[in-house]
Amino acid sequence: MSAPEELRRFVKDGLNRGVGRSQLRTALEDAGWGGADIRGALTCYADVEFPVPVPRPQPYLSARDAFVYLLLFTALYLSAFSLGQLLFELINYTFPDPSYSRPAQVVRELIRWSVSLLVVAGPLFVGLSRLVGKELAADPAKRASKVRRWLTYLTLFVAATVLIGDVTTLVYNLLGGELSTRFLLKVLTVGALAGGGFWYYLTDLRADERESEA
Repeated sequence: MSAPEELRRFVKDGLNRGVGRSQLRTALEDAGWGGADIRGALTCYADVEFPVPVPRPQPYLSARDAFVYLLLFTALYLSAFSLGQLLFELINYTFPDPSYSRPAQVVRELIRWSVSLLVVAGPLFVGLSRLVGKELAADPAKRASKVRRWLTYLTLFVAATVLIGDVTTLVYNLLGGELSTRFLLKVLTVGALAGGGFWYYLTDLRADERESEA
């Protein structure tokens, strides 16, 4: 976890003079620094017995990390989109709208494209997730990767926006008395996909925070 340069210098000077970490934390809190900045500054130096502060290895942005995480999150978005579209088509088929019909060929093409995309993007996402999970377990410092954190927060933002729109649409139709089984299933599908992604990556970020506090 990164921290402002002046904060890292302050922590380093304090540790050099023998000031305890708890005292440094209290002083920074009293000065108005946020918890994330304080944790980031304190975790820059290992808690080991040595005459001078020992810096921890700091994460850096490599081309490989950027490639892996961009591909991982792209596979996630494509998997979620294709699964949602497939479920929508199955709902349309099970609960058809009498006032609107589409050619059977169009429906088959949409289902085939959804399945094809899911077959490609789904295993790619699972495989990359396992690869990243193994790398993080072997080197927890990689959890502080900036590209990983940016894409995780972006995913949380997208999922939260979709959930807000989903619930708003549900309430709007409920107030208008237009709540049908077909519509309700589609709302639940979107809510389950967006809510599952939001919960998963929020849990992942909390694991990052626990790791930085350890």
